[in-house]
Amino acid sequence: MADTGAAAHAIERLLAQDRKILDLRQKIRLGRWRRFTLVAVFSSAPALFVLLLIGNIAAWRKIDLARINIACVPILVALLIIAILIHARSTDLVWIRKGEWEADHVAGLKLDLELEIERKRLSAAEHTLAANVRRHVYRETVPSVIEQYRSEGMRYRRVHNAFQAAIIIGSLATSTVAGLADAPPPYKWITVATSFIVGISAGFTGYFKFRERSFYLQQTADAIEEEYDSVTLGVGRYSAGGNDEESLVEFTERVETLKNDQRKRQQQLDQPTENVQA
Repeated sequence: MADTGAAAHAIERLLAQDRKILDLRQKIRLGRWRRFTLVAVFSSAPALFVLLLIGNIAAWRKIDLARINIACVPILVALLIIAILIHARSTDLVWIRKGEWEADHVAGLKLDLELEIERKRLSAAEHTLAANVRRHVYRETVPSVIEQYRSEGMRYRRVHNAFQAAIIIGSLATSTVAGLADAPPPYKWITVATSFIVGISAGFTGYFKFRERSFYLQQTADAIEEEYDSVTLGVGRYSAGGNDEESLVEFTERVETLKNDQRKRQQQLDQPTENVQA
């Protein structure tokens, strides 16, 4: 009974440390997003002004950019007003207090995260749980692994679909505009721009292999989910014998094998194409 109480206390302590780690990671993500937002707000107006200046100098007496200038002036004024208001009210806004927009704030959170992870390791070493308890805990963490693989696969799939859409639309636009033999200079620049976009999209798709990454992540998630459902329901390879401990041992080995296979495929995809062929 005392061992059960000690194990429960150790688990609660580890869960509390996990909560702190997750909170720190959330704060790091929010800190990065806040800094990016503030930098984008304060730099967008100068960047737009510089682009307009360079564009007008390059197109002087060649292309009439009056309409573009007229359309961009309200945007430039709105960006300046937003930047001034944020700067004036920076001390009143909760989400940018205490220098949270500075890079040192995120660096401090990263240091706190590393220290908390080290505390968890030391605490886990101090309160060693039984092997069967660790396997039960491991089984309950598998759904989060499945969700992580699927979310990453979905992200890669969206990026791949976006690049494919750019390739298809850009190719059709380039062919259509290029078919106009007597196209004025603005349409020729459209052809150049669409060709450039198609080339970049095709290069990124071929080099980073977003479709393959999405496929392997989804495949691994489905395989792990199949193992999880089988061990939970006691069917398949986990139905023979009826020994829950043996089933958990085999389940842990199977899931770790699938995760190792996924890591190896990820490493192969990260290798340059010429190294893989060699």
